[in-house]
Amino acid sequence: MAQAKASELRVRVVSGIVMTAIAVAAIWTGGFAFWALVSLLAVAMMVEWAQMAQAPRWQVALGGLIVAALMASALGFVDPAQLAAFEDRLIAQTVDLIGLAAILLAVVSFRARLGFGLLYVAFPAVALIFLREQPGFGLWIALWTMMIVWATDIGAYFAGRAIGGPKLAPKLSPNKTWAGLIGGAVTAAIVGALIAWQGRMGLFCWVAAAPFAVVAQMGDLFESWLKRRSGVKDSGTLLPGHGGVLDRLDGLVPVSVLVAAAVAGGLI
Repeated sequence: MAQAKASELRVRVVSGIVMTAIAVAAIWTGGFAFWALVSLLAVAMMVEWAQMAQAPRWQVALGGLIVAALMASALGFVDPAQLAAFEDRLIAQTVDLIGLAAILLAVVSFRARLGFGLLYVAFPAVALIFLREQPGFGLWIALWTMMIVWATDIGAYFAGRAIGGPKLAPKLSPNKTWAGLIGGAVTAAIVGALIAWQGRMGLFCWVAAAPFAVVAQMGDLFESWLKRRSGVKDSGTLLPGHGGVLDRLDGLVPVSVLVAAAVAGGLI
C-alpha cells in the first residue's frame, strides 16, 4: 500500500512539474501560444463537464465545438492594436456571445446544466487571455493570477497534512481542513507579494492574494460538490496523477474572472 502511494505521488509530482513548465512557457510567450493552450484546456473542460452531466456523445461533441468557436472569437484579444482601441467593445461583444452560446446549448440539448457549464468554462478561459494580453503588464498579471492559485493549492495541501484539525466542508470534500485554507491563503499572500514586488505591480496585487486564495478554495469546493452530484471521483483522466482538467483548474475558474473584472474596472 505504501509503495503504491509513493508511486502515485511520484507520478503526481512529475506530471505537475511538466504541466507547470508548459503553462509558464505559454504565459511567458503569450500571443497565439497562450491562446492555443487555454483554448485546448477550455475544450477539454467542457467535454469533462458534459460527460459528468451524463450527456449523450453528440451533446458532448457539440459543447466542445461551441467552446472552440468561442475561443476562436477571443483571438481579437491577442491583437494588441484591437485590444488597445476596442477593449470595452471586445469585452461587451464577448460577454454577449458567450451568453447567447450558453442559451443556445441549453435549448438545443434540453440541459440547462450544459448551458451553465459553457459559462463556467468560457468566461475564465477568455479572462485569462484578456489578462495576458494587457499592454505593459499582461505577463505579470497573468502570472500573478495563476501563481496565487497554485500557491493556494500547495499551501493548503501541506498545511492540511501537517496540521490537520477541523474539517472545512466534510460533506463536500472530507480531506479539506480550516488549517489548509489558512495555509493556502498565507502561501498565496507570500507568493503574490513576491510577484507584485518583482513586477512592480500596484497595491491591489499586494493585498488581494489572500482573499483570492479563499475564492480559489471555494471554487475547489464547488467542483467537489459537482463531482459528488455526478457520482465520480475525478472529472476525467487526462492528467496523470491529477485526474481531469476541471480538477486542476477549479480554483482558477473564479479567480481569473474576478481578476479580469478588476483589470477592466481599473482597479489594477
